[in-house]
Amino acid sequence: MNTAELRKKTTEDLGKELVELRKAQFNSRMQVATQQTNKNDQLGKLRKDIARVMTVLTEKNTEKKGKK
Repeated sequence: MNTAELRKKTTEDLGKELVELRKAQFNSRMQVATQQTNKNDQLGKLRKDIARVMTVLTEKNTEKKGKK
């Protein structure tokens, strides 16, 4: 997921994206815990994607506060 793509999205879309990523992170964590998958690196990628979305959301919220 590219940061430039995320900046083009609205805050509502980013919120939905964040929920989807957190669900995917949970499911991935459960699969690793029950040894259904060997893709441990996927957890790190999801965590970084979540951080990117949260960073862009924070940027958008501070821009709105600055304009008021």
